[in-house]
Amino acid sequence: MFDIGWLHAPLQIGTTAVVFIAHVAVAARALTRPNRAPASRAAWVAVIMLAPLVGMVAYLLLGETNIGRSRFRRLQQARRQLEHHDENAQDRPPVTPLPENLAPLFELAGSINGFRATGNNTITLLTATDSDPRQPTRDCRAALDTLVADIEQARESVHIAFYIWLDDGAGGRVADAVAAAAQRGVACRVMVDALGSRAFIDGPRWQQLAQAGVKQLKTLDDINRLQHMSFSRMDLRDHRKLVVIDNRIAYCGSQNCADPEFRVKPSYAPWIDLLMRCQGPLVRQVQYMFLSGWIPETGETGLEGYAAVASLQQAAGEVTAVAFETGPITRHNAMADMFVACIYAARRELVISTPYFVPDESILRALCAAPRRGVDTHVIFPAHNDSWLVGQTSRSAYADLLQCGVHIHEYPLGLLHAKSLTLDGQAALVGSANMDRRSLELNFENNLLIADAQVTAAVRQRQQGYMEVSLPVTLEQVRAWPFSARLVQNAVAMMSPVL
Repeated sequence: MFDIGWLHAPLQIGTTAVVFIAHVAVAARALTRPNRAPASRAAWVAVIMLAPLVGMVAYLLLGETNIGRSRFRRLQQARRQLEHHDENAQDRPPVTPLPENLAPLFELAGSINGFRATGNNTITLLTATDSDPRQPTRDCRAALDTLVADIEQARESVHIAFYIWLDDGAGGRVADAVAAAAQRGVACRVMVDALGSRAFIDGPRWQQLAQAGVKQLKTLDDINRLQHMSFSRMDLRDHRKLVVIDNRIAYCGSQNCADPEFRVKPSYAPWIDLLMRCQGPLVRQVQYMFLSGWIPETGETGLEGYAAVASLQQAAGEVTAVAFETGPITRHNAMADMFVACIYAARRELVISTPYFVPDESILRALCAAPRRGVDTHVIFPAHNDSWLVGQTSRSAYADLLQCGVHIHEYPLGLLHAKSLTLDGQAALVGSANMDRRSLELNFENNLLIADAQVTAAVRQRQQGYMEVSLPVTLEQVRAWPFSARLVQNAVAMMSPVL
């Protein structure tokens, strides 16, 4: 017998060298990646160095946001084409001068996508006629009832984008209305996230829409394929929720296309949301947001000028607003900058509701500073979060917030999914974005910034309803939490830049 052990030694040395070089290269990438906060760099380098193999694999799958060069080029080209047609659009209505503290907010929002503040809008927070804070699902059902009624009246086009669409009562009624519209000759386009709506895509409703002639798109359905695994987050999602009907009515908010009972996570139900119905020049901007996602993925031509001809005479309202979307192709920190700017713009009162609170340092510091500036600051969280990691991270910040004078409320009647911010009774920020790392750094999101006392009052009234049934959290309660609970919360929060 020949001794071949001498062959194994060079192989082992070579393997070790390759692994070592890869380890150092991934750690160096995590350390030098642009547009990353120091805390995020430190967390990733720690994970990679302390658990080399697991850390390297985790970084390759979750460490960076990369939608691929080809998709990035398509999205950029579509946006340039849409912007060109918008430049040629005429008859822009005048905008009522904004208060001094609000004007910079609209400048900042406009700098994200190039949209400018628009006047002459009518915006309505959809609410049930028998709205009751202790029966919050009534408002959610009424909102989707109104959406179905508008789809049933559509004559030209129906464009829908949802992160989650379920085949339940509400989701089924919307699907039936869209299918019926397509069968009577309305151009219907449906865009859903491939992961969030995977059960809907695999079910009979998706086939029903296709057979009716609805054009369909599963967004980011290729993000988990092998070619995207290197330096790309496998959990990148299209979190937008918007609808445009006949180029004259738009819907934006936090509500998915599903019953409040949200049967995929029934133990946390009901899901409580906000949905805004818009008419006026703002519809053009929402249409652009839909088309900027649709055109580059489907390659459909002839739609570039569609939004530019949206009717501006359909609403005679007085609301000033701007739409904007954030995500992997917009500038870094755009959504965080908007949250921070809105918080600092408040002079008297600031009320926020968000289901997922994993703030970056700038947002946390802005919130802590608000009460010290004399701003009556309230934040409403769900009492029971469907994400254990997010729930622990959120509570790790309670002590800091309470010590600074922020009032914390925990909503007990379901998963408070509404993402809302109101300031001084003057302005409201609503949409799909949460105050968490996913919305701030990863997902495609859409939001509305609204400057109108009446619309803001409606959102503020809804927030008040949330607070009336919520349980206040005191500093004494937080300080009484056991050491083990605080240890877990802070350990999870420490790793939040990695999540």
